[in-house]
Amino acid sequence: MPMIVDFQYSNDFLAMNAPELSDTCMHLLCMAGEGSFVFNERCFHIVRNDLVVIPMPHRVSNLAAHADMQVEWFAADYKFLQNLLPSNNYSIGGSISLNQDPVIKLTDEQVHHLLSDFHRLRDRMGDRHLQFYRELMGSLCLTMMYDIFEPHAQREATDTHTDRTAYIVKQLMTLLSTGISRTERDVSYYAERLNVSPKYLSATIKRVTGHSVTSYIDRHTVPILKDYLGDERLSLTQIADQMNFASLSYFSRYCTKHLGKSPSEYRQSLQPK
Repeated sequence: MPMIVDFQYSNDFLAMNAPELSDTCMHLLCMAGEGSFVFNERCFHIVRNDLVVIPMPHRVSNLAAHADMQVEWFAADYKFLQNLLPSNNYSIGGSISLNQDPVIKLTDEQVHHLLSDFHRLRDRMGDRHLQFYRELMGSLCLTMMYDIFEPHAQREATDTHTDRTAYIVKQLMTLLSTGISRTERDVSYYAERLNVSPKYLSATIKRVTGHSVTSYIDRHTVPILKDYLGDERLSLTQIADQMNFASLSYFSRYCTKHLGKSPSEYRQSLQPK
């Protein structure tokens, strides 16, 4: 049986960094009043119509709320949400931006759509008895994420990033968007292409995004891997060769780590039941 992912909904602002939420992604809407919190050593102040999106909200501290503050939030397992995202690169670049500034200002219309998403998710959280509960919740979560993409993209269009670290992050994502990770998955390759040391690249990406270079390489590689495994014309040996794995056994270990199944098991799971 696949793991049932826990989802949580609340209107308690001071509970947003509870220990049980440490592996989730938090989506919080400020409906009225104002409050503040510290994230990545920066203090953020939020008011009505502000949306806060924070992966692993245990990193939040110093929560403070005015007496009239009203919020609604929805949290879901971070890895579950990441696996739902389509293989476009906006979601990756977006997570980098949100790690630097997790607050997005919404219009009244955008708040209305997002609240509708929250309430649909809240109302279906108890349907665990359904055979396709995980898929149902996944589709609702994906709708919510697309409703967040839109205002976030609008925010990014008005921001300018000129410092060295932002440039390095952007160039890495540009490189990965070409599909180069099909054959190149070593951090040293990307460091050389960007004219920096592997240590500097790793430290910069971790500091700016909160995630490792390898995690971004893998996030671009896995969709490619799935496409190859879905092509029955290719043998596993051919896929391993085309993706530049040193051996078939290493290829198999990579699949097991990132897909939860061996290559042959993953192919079998694609067959009609």
